[in-house]
Amino acid sequence: MQVTSLILGIVATLGMFIGLFPCMGWFNWLNVPFACVGLIISAVTIGISKEHQSRNLSIAGVVCCGLAVLVGILRLIVGLGVF
Repeated sequence: MQVTSLILGIVATLGMFIGLFPCMGWFNWLNVPFACVGLIISAVTIGISKEHQSRNLSIAGVVCCGLAVLVGILRLIVGLGVF
């Protein structure tokens, strides 16, 4: 499940970069909910892991998904939800 959270984080980050291109801001309407799901899965994975060393992939997933959510929402605000 830790690898899944990392993969979701990487895909969400790539989607964030796609949404930053001009005229591609609409893509954030798809990417922000996807990144929120990845953020929830990563947080659950951190909560159920018992060893400290095994949390590294989940923490990376939280960081990537959190960054994608924040930048995506800011991009939607600046671009008025379309641009």
